[in-house]
Amino acid sequence: MTIREIIKQSVLSLSFNVGGILAGTLLTLHLGLFSVAPWTLAIYPGILSMRGVIGGLVCARLSTGLHIGTVRASFTKNTRNFYLLWHAIITLALVSSAMMWLVASLFGTFFWGITALDSMAILGIVTATMALSLVFISPITVAVSVVSFRRGLDPDIIVYPVMSTIADILVTVCYILVLNVFFSLSYSGHYLIWLVNIVFLCFVLYILFKSAREDEFVKTIKEFLLTLAIVTFIVNVTGSVLARVSEIVGSRPEIYVVYPALIDTMGDVGSIVGSTATTKLALGIFKPSFASIKQHLTEIMGTWTASFIMFTLYSVILYLTKWVFTLNELLRFAALLYVTNILAASSMVIIAYTVAILTYQRGLDPDNFVIPIESSLADTITTISILISLNVIALAV
Repeated sequence: MTIREIIKQSVLSLSFNVGGILAGTLLTLHLGLFSVAPWTLAIYPGILSMRGVIGGLVCARLSTGLHIGTVRASFTKNTRNFYLLWHAIITLALVSSAMMWLVASLFGTFFWGITALDSMAILGIVTATMALSLVFISPITVAVSVVSFRRGLDPDIIVYPVMSTIADILVTVCYILVLNVFFSLSYSGHYLIWLVNIVFLCFVLYILFKSAREDEFVKTIKEFLLTLAIVTFIVNVTGSVLARVSEIVGSRPEIYVVYPALIDTMGDVGSIVGSTATTKLALGIFKPSFASIKQHLTEIMGTWTASFIMFTLYSVILYLTKWVFTLNELLRFAALLYVTNILAASSMVIIAYTVAILTYQRGLDPDNFVIPIESSLADTITTISILISLNVIALAV
C-alpha cells in the first residue's frame, strides 16, 4: 500500500474522532442523574477504559484474522477461531466487570465512603453496562471489519479508530440507561438489572462448558488477564497526571473542547501502527526485531501525516465556532496542537511498535496486548504533551 493510500484511509478513520465529543455531551446532559450517588460518576471512566481495552483486543484480532485467513469476511458461517474469539470476549467482559467492581469497592471504601449496599449496586450496574454494551457494539464491530475488508480498505487502519469513538458513545448510552433503570424504577429496577446480570452469568457459564478445553480460547483468556493487570497498573500509576486536566481546561477552555478528540486521535495513531505491525509479523513480512521498523516507515509516516491533518482540522473548527477569535490566536493554537502531536504521536508509535515486537518475541499474541496497552497510555501521554506544549509556546512568545 502506498503512503498516499495510507494517508487517505487514516484520515477517513480518524475523522470519526470529531464525534467523540458526543459522549461527553451526553454525560453532561445527565449530570443530575449522577448526583443520586457520587460514585456513579467516579466509575464511569473505568467502564470506558475497560470496554476500550476489550474493544481493542477484538479489533486487533479481527483485523489480523481477516488478513491471514483465520477469520472470513462474512456475517454468517464464519471460522471456529472467529466464534472462539467472541466466546473469550464475552467471558472477559464478565471478568473485567468483577475486576472493576473490586477496585471500585476498595477505592470507594477509603475515599468515597461507600457502604456494602453501594458496593453491590456498583457490581450490578457495571456488569449490566458491560453486558448491554456487548449486545450493541459487537455486531457493529463485525460489520465495520467485514465491510471495510470487502471494500478493499485495510481493517488495521479502519476498524479500531472507527469503533473507539462509536463504542464510547454506545457505552455512555448503556451506562445512562442502566442508571436510569436502577435508580428511577426503585426495587423493580434493581430486580431488572440483576435479571440481566444473571442471564449474562448463565451465558458465560454455558460458554465455559463449551469452550474451556479449546486451546485458542484458554490462550486468549490467559493473555488478556496479563494485559488486564498491566492496564490496571498503568491506570493507577498515571492517575495523578490525569488530574492535571482540570488545571488545563480551567485556564484554556478551547483545549477542553478538543481534548477528547486529541486523546482519541493519538490512541488511534498507536493502534494503526501497532495493528499493521502485528499483521506483518503474522504474515512473516518482516522479522520481529526493532531494526525492522525501517520496513514500517510507510505506515508510520502515513498515519502520522493523517493525524497532523486532523489536528489542523480541529484548529479550524475552533476558529469557525468562535472558540478562538483572531487569526493570530488560531496560529498560536495550531502551533500548540502541532507540538502536542509531535510529542504524543512519536511516543505512541514507539510504544505500539515496542509492545508488538516484545510480545511476539516471547511467543505471545501481540494482538492481545498492543492496542489495550497503548490505548490505556494514550490519554496520559497526550495530557503530558499538552502540558509541555503550553510551556514551549509560552516561552516562544
